[in-house]
Amino acid sequence: MNIAPGALSGLRVIDLSRVLGGPFAGQILGDHGAEVIKVEPPAGDETRHWGPPFLDGTASYFLGLNRNKRAIALDLRQDEGRAVLMRLLEDADVLLENFKTGTLEKWGIGFETLSERFPRLIHCRVSGFGADGPMGGMPGYDAILQAMGGIMSVNGTDDSGPTRVGLPVVDMVTGINAVVGVLLALQNRQRTGRGDFVEAALYDSALSLLHPHAANYALSGKLPQRTGNDHPNISPYSTYATKTRPVYLAVGNDRQFARLCDLIGAPGIAQDDRFASNGGRVTNRAALRQELEAAMAELDGAELAEKLIAAGVPAGPVLNVEEALAHPHAAHRGMTVDIDSYRGLGAPVKPQSAPPSYRSKPPQFAEHTREILSEAGFSDTEIQQLISTGISPETRQI
Repeated sequence: MNIAPGALSGLRVIDLSRVLGGPFAGQILGDHGAEVIKVEPPAGDETRHWGPPFLDGTASYFLGLNRNKRAIALDLRQDEGRAVLMRLLEDADVLLENFKTGTLEKWGIGFETLSERFPRLIHCRVSGFGADGPMGGMPGYDAILQAMGGIMSVNGTDDSGPTRVGLPVVDMVTGINAVVGVLLALQNRQRTGRGDFVEAALYDSALSLLHPHAANYALSGKLPQRTGNDHPNISPYSTYATKTRPVYLAVGNDRQFARLCDLIGAPGIAQDDRFASNGGRVTNRAALRQELEAAMAELDGAELAEKLIAAGVPAGPVLNVEEALAHPHAAHRGMTVDIDSYRGLGAPVKPQSAPPSYRSKPPQFAEHTREILSEAGFSDTEIQQLISTGISPETRQI
């Protein structure tokens, strides 16, 4: 387990967020050395229940987004709970939250109030649609934004109809955008000495993912269509059948195409006038598919993909999740993490001089209540009072 100090060592983050985008951002900051305190409501982050599977009563969904954090629970609906939060923010650099727009303001702890009391604090909000505009303040969910953001319209086939991408891509990209925003604000704080407000909206993130479809539409005026696994601008750029498993070919130029045809034993395909250029291959993609799949019909997909990519032709076998995680290159790249009984995905960004560190597995509910409150200056008597009144519940199964 790598425990070297990360690039963000010394940064303190108070993470009030729940579900996905915000917690994912907090985990990224924690992976790179930030001290992250996860503050949950008394009922806990709802993703603790989003299973099976479960580990010690906590769902895998939560486990995948909350390592490298210490946990406390606070009832922020109560004055006493908000007072504890203010104590936690006294030496914090970043406040991360995804409350519905106006909630913190209603409680008297919106950005304007916080920035007066903590002028160096960076307040990052993950929201659905942003604070203003025709849909400002409305809640957002990944699948809804895939639908409204045009992503579903270009995903799927004529038979399937518009199809949701099979993972929460909008939520996760919004989490990454939140981290980018925090890092930009930290850099600006170095220059100005002041914090800032950063908002990462699912709506904005969804629209930002529309390349190249938005660029194609802006130039041609033609509405992008569903193309299944095909690339709208390049061919062959799709999945193709072999004797065993399908392979994905991503051939970007004529040289690669000629090399592909040689390696599958069908050099004549590259000499066909219909396929002489990328434009011709896109126009005649159905005929090209027939030719390529006929040539690959007796070839082993995994072996072919390995042979092609080694020869400079972009290709890969279509693996399932188990196969992808078990691939030796996944381990070599540090993309799998084991901490005690916890298994997770590694951080994809790895500065050479300050690599990510995996210091602790995801916390149990309110696991670190007493130590966090003690560090914030509360006496044992005050801590017991906060626990007994439910302002800051102690560890329990939820």
